[in-house]
Amino acid sequence: MAGLQSGAPTPQALTVHGQSRVLEVSFSDGATFRIPFELMRVYSPSAEVQGHGPGQEVLQTGKREVELSALQPVGNYAVQPTFSDGHDSGIFSWDYLYFLGSQSEKLWEDYFARLKAAGVERDALMPEKAGQGCASH
Repeated sequence: MAGLQSGAPTPQALTVHGQSRVLEVSFSDGATFRIPFELMRVYSPSAEVQGHGPGQEVLQTGKREVELSALQPVGNYAVQPTFSDGHDSGIFSWDYLYFLGSQSEKLWEDYFARLKAAGVERDALMPEKAGQGCASH
């Protein structure tokens, strides 16, 4: 994921709300978003979730109760969360966090539509990883 786009809003504050499981991000343009950990996990920019190209996305389930175990800075352009399910390979640029926050309603709709199309419940356990061809995790 690329860093900041020229002139893009920059984060002014990041607050992890563990009990409500949201990351609150305030940006330089005055926007403040409360991004649920579940949304972050389901839309992680990692290859493990996004795949290596269009159509290779892996539908994430069973993430409603996921927590944030750690949040590490990556340079001056991103953070790398560690989730309670062990996922830690997604690097969330400021641009991507802004996207998640500003588009959360549409992203939730898309996620629920993908679940329905796949005939899978939101809280279903993820299938075991069998021979994944991705060494990114």
